[in-house]
Amino acid sequence: MKLYSVIWITLLPSLCQLQLASEYVNLNNGGSQGKCTYTFVVPQQKITGAVCVSTARFPEAFGVNRSEVEELKQELSRQQTEIEKIKRLVDVDHEVANEMDHLRRESRNMGSRLSHLHVQFLHEVLQKKNDSKEVFQGEDKVVNAISEIPILASKYRDLQEKYNFLTSLVNNQSLIIARLEEQCQQSLGRRHVDQAPSYSQSTSGALSNSSEAKKKQNRDTHGEQTDGAAHRKEILPTQATKTTSKTPVIQSEASQSEGPWTDCSEAFLAGQKSSGIYLLKPHNSNQIMQAWCDQENNGGGWTVIQRRQDGSTNFFKTWHNYKHGFGNFDNEYWLGLENIYWLTKQGNYKLLILMDDWQGRQVNAEYDQFRVEPESDFYRLRLGQYRGTAGDSLSWHNDKQFSTLDKDRDSYSEGNCAHFQKGGWWYNMCAHSNLNGVWYRGGHYRSRYQDGVYWAEFRGGAYSLKKVSMLVKPNKP
Repeated sequence: MKLYSVIWITLLPSLCQLQLASEYVNLNNGGSQGKCTYTFVVPQQKITGAVCVSTARFPEAFGVNRSEVEELKQELSRQQTEIEKIKRLVDVDHEVANEMDHLRRESRNMGSRLSHLHVQFLHEVLQKKNDSKEVFQGEDKVVNAISEIPILASKYRDLQEKYNFLTSLVNNQSLIIARLEEQCQQSLGRRHVDQAPSYSQSTSGALSNSSEAKKKQNRDTHGEQTDGAAHRKEILPTQATKTTSKTPVIQSEASQSEGPWTDCSEAFLAGQKSSGIYLLKPHNSNQIMQAWCDQENNGGGWTVIQRRQDGSTNFFKTWHNYKHGFGNFDNEYWLGLENIYWLTKQGNYKLLILMDDWQGRQVNAEYDQFRVEPESDFYRLRLGQYRGTAGDSLSWHNDKQFSTLDKDRDSYSEGNCAHFQKGGWWYNMCAHSNLNGVWYRGGHYRSRYQDGVYWAEFRGGAYSLKKVSMLVKPNKP
């Protein structure tokens, strides 16, 4: 009996718990509130205290089983994980917000910078417009200057014609004066000196005055010539008088040897040994020219066709200038392509080029054949074999036509070499030599183009020579 009572007492809490759970379910399902309806068989032993209590609503936290607790824990863990994710997202969003803040500030700075650049751009555009206006004005000036070139060229041609006319007139007057002096000397020679000595002296004085007047007229006509040069060119009549006073026949021959000569070599062979300005008239030429004859150096008889020595003459000239010649015969000058053509057409000529640098070194380049073709072939260059100490920088230009600023005949397809080299020459593509370029003082020069007076084989294209002379002379038969 005791064992039976113990079993029931042991099972009583479990049975009561099941009853309470069942009531809880009924309450959740909408059932009415009940009480414990179990009947217990207990021993006849008196039991104090409540055996089964079923009063109020079943507590929520009472009687939850282990699986539900686990599910709640799992749910709690999942929610904590979600909370962590949300926190991380919040942190990321905070960083993104900071980054956006920074980007907004950068955007504002960039906007202000762009505004500044826009203002600067507008300023530069206005400046460029002003510069363009200045360029257009400069171009207008250039166009006006170019339009004035033909007018100046026509005036120059008129002056050249007048100069040629005056030159021929002076030459004719010189010949007339020489003939008159010859006649006077012949008439004086027939008379006896003892009959009229005073008359002879007065005649000599008159002849002396006549020769002085002739020299003065030559100096007035050729302002560029010195007294010594005029003396060499005209071959002073007073010297002829002194020579022919004793032998009239020699005087007659001397007056005939006064010129004009076919070239300086002929004058040298005729006894004219002094260097200076001579009148020349090549065979078949219709006009008389002037040229400097070098009768003292390198065997004499050389006709100087070009000379550079101090930069006093501008060689950046037009075709008309290079055709007819320009400069000062006592200083820097270019004889003229037309004159060079008639001069070298007479026979077999050679070319000698003398060069000095700024350190005193002297070199030369000689070509055993030299001539130019007529203007119809644009004065094409014809050269022979080279020899000398300067190196060959002209053969590369052989068979090339002459080019100037206003007449481009070079082989360079990208532009006018005469414009780049600032001169006139037998340019190829463009030059190994440029003896008619810009005369720069001191040798080495800095320029956008190689436009100095240079000979590439001697000191290179960036070195402007101090002195240059081009001379021609007939080859010995």
